[in-house]
Amino acid sequence: MQAVANPEIPAINAASVFRLLADETRLRTLLLLERCGELCVCELTATLAVSQPKMSRHLATLRDGGLVETRRSGQWVHYRLNPALPAWASATISHAAAGLITEAPFAQDIERVRRAIAKNRSGCES
Repeated sequence: MQAVANPEIPAINAASVFRLLADETRLRTLLLLERCGELCVCELTATLAVSQPKMSRHLATLRDGGLVETRRSGQWVHYRLNPALPAWASATISHAAAGLITEAPFAQDIERVRRAIAKNRSGCES
């Protein structure tokens, strides 16, 4: 018996993952999600210093590509890495995060996201 693909979950293959990782904003976003777990759009926009519409477009691209999933809390949308990622995709993101943690701009992103979480977390959880 052949498994039927879920049409809501896009096929995740190496070419599509690396295409998504090729954009710096998406790469930085994925590395932050890998390091921090779930983040709100407001925390990501503050950390990466991008507009909310631009961040939302990148997050929609990552969601459509199957790399992230969302959770809505009132008016806020929270993002996290898709826990159903193939092991190789999850390992690729994890290894990239570990290897780039001391490199610019990723090291600064970690510091900025900590400040953004401290400032925004109570507001985006309500």
